[in-house]
Amino acid sequence: MKELLSIRMRASKKVGRRKTKIKGKESGFSEKHISGAEGIYRGCEGARVVEGYIERAFSHSRGRPDCVVITIEKIGRKPRMIKALPVTTLRCCSNSKARRHIKTILERVGVSEAAYRNALKVLNNGNVMRGASLILCQSGRRVEPDKSRGIRASRLGIERTSDKKLSMELSLYDINTITVKEAVILASKVASCRQVVAELCISDDPGYTTGYVSSRKYGYVRVSNMKEKGAKNGGRVFFIQEDADRESVMDFLEDTSVIITGTGGCRGRLTIDEILNQHHI
Repeated sequence: MKELLSIRMRASKKVGRRKTKIKGKESGFSEKHISGAEGIYRGCEGARVVEGYIERAFSHSRGRPDCVVITIEKIGRKPRMIKALPVTTLRCCSNSKARRHIKTILERVGVSEAAYRNALKVLNNGNVMRGASLILCQSGRRVEPDKSRGIRASRLGIERTSDKKLSMELSLYDINTITVKEAVILASKVASCRQVVAELCISDDPGYTTGYVSSRKYGYVRVSNMKEKGAKNGGRVFFIQEDADRESVMDFLEDTSVIITGTGGCRGRLTIDEILNQHHI
């Protein structure tokens, strides 16, 4: 196996003092998440990737960070190979319509209304989490160990041939952007975990109002107008089975290396009825 590196970037900004738990004295600062990025790359690509990540960190619409952390880790074990989810776009003329359709898709894969409502509380919170919330699909309980950090789907990438093919498929519908590609890669890894029922994501970028709902059944569904333009809220939720082994789910999402080695195609724009009638599995 050729040398592979997991390269991760996290950019943040100090926004205010916080009190420590010792004697109530003010110490340290709370952090505002600015941006993040990651991927699995060949060793020879490392310098180029790091340079690109730093440039992204300092040009994000959420502001200029005062702390950028780059982590480079050699991957020792052979990554798990998976196929990317098929990509669909669902056009919605309003925020209310988008949420109504998302609720329908989630219900079809086993997510209760209680779980959906709790997910919206997370996504509408102005304090954007670094990672994702972990929510039980029936009771709707949040079960991530750290409510401020959440769970990060990490150590993921796409091999070069599949990367080019995915770009071609997305280009047919004018959605071949870094934002979409990275989201498809992440959502595909998450969906490959059998104890994950679905994922719901809204970008924390104030100028980007398209989010997505993804699952093994319906693939990666981009949904427009998931929030109002200019809104700074956003985040990500992983819905997991009620009886899921949470430790194994977190271990897979955060620590198991996964590489996309095949694409699922791009189906373009479909109506909600067309999406519900075209199962991925």
